[in-house]
Amino acid sequence: MSNLIKNELTKIFKKKAIYILLLVTLAFVILSNCIYKYFYNNTSYSYYSDSYVEFAKEAINELDPNKPSDTKMYIEYKTVLDVSDMMKEYSNDAWQIQIIASTVESYINERNTYLYGAEKDENQANKINEQINELSERLKNDDWKYFANEELQNAEEKVKSLEEEKTSTDDKQRLEAIDSEIATAKIDLDVARYRVNENIKYGSDYMNTALANYQEQSYRITQIDNSKEELTYQEKKDYNDSLEQREISKYIIENHVDVNKANDLRGILSNFFNEFGLFIIVIVVMIAGTIVSEEFNKGTIKLLLVKPYSRNKILLSKFITVLIMVAFSIVMIIGMELIVGGFIFGFESLSVPILQYNFDTNMLQEINVFSYLGIQTIMQLPSIILLATLSFALSTIFTNSPVAIALPLLGYMGVAIINQLAIQYNIGFLKYFVTLNWDFSQYLFGGMPLMEGLTPIFSGIICIIYFLIMIIPTFIIFKKKNIKNI
Repeated sequence: MSNLIKNELTKIFKKKAIYILLLVTLAFVILSNCIYKYFYNNTSYSYYSDSYVEFAKEAINELDPNKPSDTKMYIEYKTVLDVSDMMKEYSNDAWQIQIIASTVESYINERNTYLYGAEKDENQANKINEQINELSERLKNDDWKYFANEELQNAEEKVKSLEEEKTSTDDKQRLEAIDSEIATAKIDLDVARYRVNENIKYGSDYMNTALANYQEQSYRITQIDNSKEELTYQEKKDYNDSLEQREISKYIIENHVDVNKANDLRGILSNFFNEFGLFIIVIVVMIAGTIVSEEFNKGTIKLLLVKPYSRNKILLSKFITVLIMVAFSIVMIIGMELIVGGFIFGFESLSVPILQYNFDTNMLQEINVFSYLGIQTIMQLPSIILLATLSFALSTIFTNSPVAIALPLLGYMGVAIINQLAIQYNIGFLKYFVTLNWDFSQYLFGGMPLMEGLTPIFSGIICIIYFLIMIIPTFIIFKKKNIKNI
């Protein structure tokens, strides 16, 4: 058997096609790493687009602030232009842009309302303008903590005010509304405290992204917790996702570590099968889809069958060779990514752990990137092996290499459509289809599977059944094949 396998491996590595595939894969690895390095997240942000600002300039020239029908639009466009002029003093990624948009803009709009509105009040406009000038000075002096402390103070006052209101009313509907408002206000208070205590300067960096995500996911969790309606299965999955995202964001905020970073070596490896899974499938299917059919097409099957081995042993050696090539392709592409990614990004990111929320223990788990990659590889193996088996079966039964390669690849590309249909329309019988079952990563860390009713044991049984349905007829037909006319 070992000699047969060795002979099969020798034949595979004598083919130019395998080296062409590996070179194409290497080229893609280099390209994807370069894209992550030089283009990922490399877009500039502008609160107002240049086209909108130009439109506001043209539109305001056609409006008369003294004409009642034009006043409202004039104030709006004047505010846009004033805010845009203030923002031009800073780069698009400066923290001041965020404050101008969230805080200063309302003052500018109010000032313009008093200057051009129906009830003009020049004195009031001047007072507000003084406030704008004070805020502008703080922006120029990089005094972001002033705004952070103001935000914290306002959040504390809001919570206090709502709690006082709660003690002064007996109306049940109002009490429910107040409870909801208090829950939201406390989230805002937590965010404000995090900003001050963790010294998070306003901006668009990973800390601010985590802070915004923590706030957003906390809103969703609170909303679902306060809902009296029974959740659907998908809503429960969404709730778990929000819970996981909130806890990961909290970890980032408290530890100042960007565990969500995608554009480095660790980020690419943590998403390895989404990035390079197609190339693994293509290599494996190309080998499995030709390993038997080429013997028939070239007539070399006769030379193979005259050797002192049974047909079952010959076919088994070929199938084992396919499985060896599955492992080889995975290891090769991981090796490519380590070398290319390490050269482009360096290896420092590999010290940052992968975070997973364990729903069985309701705790975050820190996992070494290579341990996580190993776990993911094991969880993805059923899908790769089943596609390889399908290709191998078609190659043996029909002795047609194009069919044996094309059908599994088309099936792999259609997986997302089948799964989406099953989930979106809750088509129960599709849970017996292999594509919903062959990705065992859905069960990791107590996660909810793609579809209600799926379990690891059920999925394991489905995968074994599909494997046997493909492999048993393959051996039976190969054993009975007539090769006299080949």
